[in-house]
Amino acid sequence: MTRASRVRTLLGLAAASAAVVALAACSSGAPEASGGASAAGDDFGLVKAGTLTVATEGTYRPFSFHEDGAGDLVGYDVEVAEAVADKLGLEIDFQETQWDAIFAGLDAGRFDVIANQVSINPEREEQYLFSAPYTVSSGVIVVNEGDTSISSFDDLAGKTTAQSLTSNWYELATESGANVEAVEGWAQAVALLQQGRVDATINDELTYLDFVNTNGQSGIEVAATTDDSSLSALTFTKDKADLVAAVDAALEELRAEGVLAELGEKYFGADVSE
Repeated sequence: MTRASRVRTLLGLAAASAAVVALAACSSGAPEASGGASAAGDDFGLVKAGTLTVATEGTYRPFSFHEDGAGDLVGYDVEVAEAVADKLGLEIDFQETQWDAIFAGLDAGRFDVIANQVSINPEREEQYLFSAPYTVSSGVIVVNEGDTSISSFDDLAGKTTAQSLTSNWYELATESGANVEAVEGWAQAVALLQQGRVDATINDELTYLDFVNTNGQSGIEVAATTDDSSLSALTFTKDKADLVAAVDAALEELRAEGVLAELGEKYFGADVSE
């Protein structure tokens, strides 16, 4: 952030004295504005000076969505981005974008950052910079409450799980020896589980937490958790290293102040930031 120097002109001094004063001001050591920029965050190369332009879907509950379909944009990722912008002294402008076009928009310079539960993986790390993770989630086996026949992934052998055939969880279920009942998504999988038509379903822990936070325990529980966790972070182009460093500092403050934990409790009933 730049600072403009103020030079006080003393009326009534001779021209020579005025020159001395001007020279002293120039050599005072005060930092000069970079390229004449004065708005907050100009040194981050933002799309719009003083504003953090954030790409998000707006249809991805509970991370980025409109309450009742037409209300204000809300969600876990939305509030994390808002808190980061506030720490940086920036305004925030959300640009709602379909997932299929969100990375192309970032590459084209339409956004400064993506806040949409982007998981960190080696392929993406080759192309993009990531902030410190603000979401940590594992895969979980969900069963009917009180079912002790499943306590590990090995126990799925010969059992029936409800899975979307296009998800990674389908692959994990089959690798564990389960018979898979095909479903369209989480809601249908839970319905089959509660009806006793399947033994379990595997899904992301955040999906389970969101369901319980919204609907109550509903007679289901977690039986086992994967060893590996998925990390999600804010996503930037490779030329935004200074912005990433500032965002990381902001996230660290938000973590220390308990803000990230509070947002997790609000949307998931648990701290999902670590």
